Amino acid sequence: MAANEGDEATVSLVDVLEEDEELENEASAVLAGSDSEKCSYPEGYVKRQALYACSTCTPKGGQPAGVCLACSYKCHEGHDLFELYTKRNFRCDCGNGKFEEMRCKLYSDKDQLNMENKYSHNFFGLYCTCNRPYPDPEDPVEDEMIQCIVCEDWLHGRHLGCPVPECVELQEMVCESCMNNAPFLWTYATHLAVPAATKASPCKAEGEVANEEGDREEGKNTTEEASTSLNDQGEEKVKSNGVPGCKRRHQEMEGGSPSKAPSECRLKELGGTGTERAEFGAVFWPSAWRTKLCSCVSCKKSYAEAGMSFLLDESDTVLAYENKGKTTEQEQAGTAEGRDPLMSALNTLGRVQQLEIIHGYNDMKTELKDFLQRFAAEGKVVTPEDIRQFFQQQQNRKRRRANAGQYYCS
Repeated sequence: MAANEGDEATVSLVDVLEEDEELENEASAVLAGSDSEKCSYPEGYVKRQALYACSTCTPKGGQPAGVCLACSYKCHEGHDLFELYTKRNFRCDCGNGKFEEMRCKLYSDKDQLNMENKYSHNFFGLYCTCNRPYPDPEDPVEDEMIQCIVCEDWLHGRHLGCPVPECVELQEMVCESCMNNAPFLWTYATHLAVPAATKASPCKAEGEVANEEGDREEGKNTTEEASTSLNDQGEEKVKSNGVPGCKRRHQEMEGGSPSKAPSECRLKELGGTGTERAEFGAVFWPSAWRTKLCSCVSCKKSYAEAGMSFLLDESDTVLAYENKGKTTEQEQAGTAEGRDPLMSALNTLGRVQQLEIIHGYNDMKTELKDFLQRFAAEGKVVTPEDIRQFFQQQQNRKRRRANAGQYYCS
């Protein structure tokens, strides 16, 4: 961002294009994994989906409720909504017994309650152990929020009880409360968790943990997890420290296959090493840590009792959901031409008119792109006057072509 001599803040076209692309990627990752046209209720308790809470229909003091992406558009348009990002194993509540007279416009035949849904203070727009809204107008401290992969609450970095490591986008976080609810995780944390952040090489610290454990198992895993955070505007944001190696490892480790389960209890093996770790604060885990969890019968029972069986499901992660969203978006883009309003309108015209309009549209699009690219290449700011001048030139060219094509009979 730059400022003119008149102290008027301006943004270069390069900044605008980069920001627009980033926002589009984030929206595709989060929203494209959910259907924006159909209520998700018939699908049952969806493994993971984008959710919203409507403070207009279910105000604080009432019963918490969550609605799917499509219902947030069709049934709660103009309402005050809390964006909950994504949550697992949830069934849309829109129009059920928690909404009094309101009924879902997309799927009205619903049970009064979804008994298996889990709710938290997030559904009333509150987050973290401090139980505050986000963004918080009364909080003078600028602080990102990170989501616990177990309880799915969002916590301020300063309230985690531990330093936030670098390369956090390569890691998953489990808050202290969830760690204490599943004590066996502390044993894994002793051997698998990311060490405290270091200024030297954050990626190296994480890699050393992965390598140490990889030597004990047959083969290596290249599954990648992502820990997301929110910026001050309440938008999804992934923290980046600018280390090139982090991005490389993130791309390389996507789509790997999990390692084989050990023949004996891995947890007992780790617990018998005598190594211990202080059991306080949130824990950050390196990529592929889930694949190193024991999957014996006894451990699976422990996961189930703690309500954490999803830790063994490789499709449970936020990264898997986001990749699904990106794939869906690409597939839709491939067939977008058939739904384009311009193409639909062209179908009603004759072939000659179609060709004239298409050529005119393509010419204007090419000229506008070339016009803007000159500004981008030079890092200059596009002003409203520049845009007006461009379209004025287009009008002048159109008039000249029209005048040149006029013929008069004597």
